[in-house]
Amino acid sequence: MSVITFDPARVPSFQNAAKDLLGDTQLRKNVRHATGVIQAKRKVVVEELPDWQELRESGRQIKKHTLEHLDFYLEQFERNCMAAGGVVHWARDAEEAQRIVTELVRGSASDEVIKIKSMTTEEISLNKALEAAGVKVYETDLAELIIQLGHDLPSHIVVPALHKNRQQIREIFQREMNLPELGERPQDLAEAARQFLREKFLRVKTGVSGANFLIAETGGVCVVESEGNGRMCLTLPETLITIAGIDKVIPRYQDLEVFLQLLPRSATGERMNPYNSIWTGVHAGDGPRAFHVILLDNARTEILADTESRQTLSCIRCGACQNACPVYRQTGGHAYGSVYAGPIGAILTPQLQQMESARSLPYASSLCGACYEVCPVKINIPEVLIHLRNKVVERETRGLGALNPEALAMKVMASIFGSERRLRAAQRLGRMAERPLVNAEGWITWLPGFAGGWTKVRDLHEMPTETFREWWEKRNG
Repeated sequence: MSVITFDPARVPSFQNAAKDLLGDTQLRKNVRHATGVIQAKRKVVVEELPDWQELRESGRQIKKHTLEHLDFYLEQFERNCMAAGGVVHWARDAEEAQRIVTELVRGSASDEVIKIKSMTTEEISLNKALEAAGVKVYETDLAELIIQLGHDLPSHIVVPALHKNRQQIREIFQREMNLPELGERPQDLAEAARQFLREKFLRVKTGVSGANFLIAETGGVCVVESEGNGRMCLTLPETLITIAGIDKVIPRYQDLEVFLQLLPRSATGERMNPYNSIWTGVHAGDGPRAFHVILLDNARTEILADTESRQTLSCIRCGACQNACPVYRQTGGHAYGSVYAGPIGAILTPQLQQMESARSLPYASSLCGACYEVCPVKINIPEVLIHLRNKVVERETRGLGALNPEALAMKVMASIFGSERRLRAAQRLGRMAERPLVNAEGWITWLPGFAGGWTKVRDLHEMPTETFREWWEKRNG
C-alpha cells in the first residue's frame, strides 16, 4: 500500500526539527498569539452551553457507534448518494485517489480546478499530482491561498497560515499578485484576495472539495467554512469532485445537530460557522451537472482494526488539541513533518504511515492531557500516544532480548522504586551529584550528555533537601 503524507527521507525527526524551529522567535510569537486568541474565544462560547460535556459525550458515542459499524454506513452512503445522481469511487491509497481525480478532471475537459480547503487532499499530495498532470490548481481558502502563493506548508489543521503575520502575508501578496502598493490593513489583504479569486470562481469549470461529514442516511455531503469561498466552489463549477476519508461518515442527518455545535466552537471559537453547505447528488439547473465522491482508505482500515487506537478516526479536524498543546505552541506545525500537526498529528501520521516512518511523533508530547480535555469528541490522545510509543519500542528493540537498554533501565528504576531503602539511597546520591550543577538561585541550567536535552530549553530545579516522608517524620517526632 502506498500512503503519501510526506517524504520520510527528507523529513527530520520531530526532536531535530523542533530544535531548529525553537530558534525562530517570530514564528513562535505568531503561533502563541494566534492559538491564544482562538483559545480565549473558545472558552467564552463553550461556557455559554450548560450541556457542553453532554454534547461531547454525544459526539463521542456517535463516532464510536459509526466506527463499529463503518462498513454498513459506508454502503448506505454509497447507495443514497448514487440514487441522488452522484457517482461514488473507492480509493485504496493516495496514488489511486490521485489517479481517479486526474482522470475525472481530464474527463471534464478542464486543465484548471478551484479547491476548497481540504486536509484530505493535502494528505495525498493532490495538488502536486494534478500539477504534474498539467492541471493548474487554485486554492480559494484565504489561508490556503497564502500557503500556496508563499510556496509554504500548512502548520495548523484549521488555520494553515497561522504561523504568518500580517506583514509576511502582505509581502507574499505583493510579490505573487504583482501589487507593489498593497497596504497591510486586514481590509487591504482581504480585498486583494477577493479580486484575485473572483475571476477564478467565474471562469474555472471544475471544483474539488473535501468533506466535514458524509451523511449515510441521505447520501449528502456537508462542508462548513467561514469565508464563502466554499459556497462558490460548490455552486459555480460544472463538475464537482469531493474527496473524503472513510472516517468522515455519520449515520443520520440529525447527527449534525451535535457536530455543528461542537465543531465551530472548538475550531474557531464561533457559535456557528457562517457557511454550512449540504448537498446531495445533482439537480437540474442548480449547481454542478456532475458530482463525484471519492471515498479514501489510505490506511484507515488498519487503524480501525487496532481497538486501542481506533478512536483516532473519531477526529473531526477542529484543531482544538493543537491550540491547547504546550509543545505545539512552542514549535508550530512544521516540526511534525506532516500536514497533520499537533497532538492529533502525533497519533494520526504514524498510523497513516503504518509505523514505518514518523516514529518520533508519539514522543512529541508531555502527556499533560490538555488535548484530551479540549477534544470535542473525547479522543484520549495521551492513551493512544502511549500505545504507539509501545509499538515504537517493540519495533526498535526487536531481537535485543535481555540487552534491550530501555528494558534494563526500567528494571533498574523498578528495583529502586520497589524499596524504600534503595529509593532513599538514590535520592542521597542524586543530591550529591547535583551539587556542582546548582546555581545560587537553586536551579540547574546545564546537564551533561543525553540529559542535556532537557536543559537546552528549560531549567531544572534542584532536588528538595528532604523528602516529604522525612519532613513528616521530623514534624511528628
